Amino acid sequence: MRNNATVVYNVFLIIGDFLALTAALSVAYILRVSVSSRILSADVSASTYIGVLVTLLPFWILMFGLLGLYSSRVYEKRFSELGRIIVGSFIGILFAISYSYIANVTIFPARLVTVYGFLLAAFFVFVFRTIIRGVRRELFSYGVGVNNVLIVGDTRTTHLLVDSLSQTSITGYRVVGVVGGIKHPLKRGVIETEFPSFAAAAANAKDMQLHTIIQTELYPSTADNDEVLTFAQQHHVAYRFVPGNSELFVGNLEVDLFHSVPIIAVHQTPLIGWGQVVKRSFDVIASLVFLILTSPFMLLIALAVKLSDGGSVLLRQERLSRYDTPVQIYKFRSFRIKYNGLTPEEAFTKMGKPELIKPYRENGDHIDNDPRISGIGRFLRKFSLDELPQLFNVFRGDISLVGPRALVPFELEKYAQKSLILSVKSGLTGLAQISGVNDLSFEQRRNLDLYYVQNWSFWGDIVIIIKTVWVVLFHKGTRS
Repeated sequence: MRNNATVVYNVFLIIGDFLALTAALSVAYILRVSVSSRILSADVSASTYIGVLVTLLPFWILMFGLLGLYSSRVYEKRFSELGRIIVGSFIGILFAISYSYIANVTIFPARLVTVYGFLLAAFFVFVFRTIIRGVRRELFSYGVGVNNVLIVGDTRTTHLLVDSLSQTSITGYRVVGVVGGIKHPLKRGVIETEFPSFAAAAANAKDMQLHTIIQTELYPSTADNDEVLTFAQQHHVAYRFVPGNSELFVGNLEVDLFHSVPIIAVHQTPLIGWGQVVKRSFDVIASLVFLILTSPFMLLIALAVKLSDGGSVLLRQERLSRYDTPVQIYKFRSFRIKYNGLTPEEAFTKMGKPELIKPYRENGDHIDNDPRISGIGRFLRKFSLDELPQLFNVFRGDISLVGPRALVPFELEKYAQKSLILSVKSGLTGLAQISGVNDLSFEQRRNLDLYYVQNWSFWGDIVIIIKTVWVVLFHKGTRS
């Protein structure tokens, strides 16, 4: 059976956006015309102003739709939603200005109204959507609008889905049954029913009020797989499946006809073509701006490091970047001069503490109060200031602002997906850095790198940069 909750939610989003935009434009008019005593550039009555803009709002809403603001892939991600709201609000104001010019109709009584309109539109829409989101989650807790899910398969992915969908009041999904549970038995009480076969589950589909089927493994028999898909199609139930080679299918997919045969082309990364041009252009501009802004601080840091023990200011390390290309990465030296340039094993042995080698490696190349680090180095690492010289690497094109963490060759040699991670340039920051770098194992960090490579987007880079600033300022996940 179909679940119309998503459609209803989209309708409320559209209504909320319309009301939010109307309120924002009205407040913009009041702030400039009624509150401010400055002379207006045109005499436009409130009724004329609101009447024309309300007429144009359907086109504004259409622009929101084209930006994906009514797609769950966007509105379920707050940063992505906010970014597109800002872009949509700006385009909407430009559309109104363009209409005023083309139609030779005076809409805005003053230029400042357009500025107020843009800022308030983005703010009001975001606030209205936050309220609607809160109401929807409250309804989820009462079972209203919840999507009932049947999971078909006996794999570890089944457990991951059951766990991730367990908080119905947040996710809006309820796992009402699982087909399987023999090789990987589920904990009792987690789901409502376990079925030994799909036929048994299908017989109870009406009682479960089923909305979605997720197949986590394909059966050896084509007939068994067809049974699941056919049932979903005949009963208008949404169907999804998890491919056996999940790493293959999280990349950039293209569906096309190849000599009259439907095929799926899987690319290592969507960061190809125009994406490379945009990313490199952004790297050059942003790194140059950051270099100019941080140059006084880097001069002071260099002076502090030099005065601390008289050693070299910079640390040069060979790391791997795109296509296995070795690059020289620059950092402010944070190690004591006598341990600088030594491997962890050599340094800990030299200081007479070889017992630290094992916990250091087992803890993802990190230990608390690392004795190799100097006093000034500890401060630099706390705020990630030792990374600032890598802005030169970004400007030169050795690495990117955002990407997989640049690793030394021997660290990547033991990782099976090395070639995938190195299909893009390494980065100054990345998903691992904003996900708690000290709390993640080597494997978890590489999985985050792999996800970034296969799901790159320019807006995703912006989000990572913003979150990096947050992490650095509040020391969440940074090195100590």
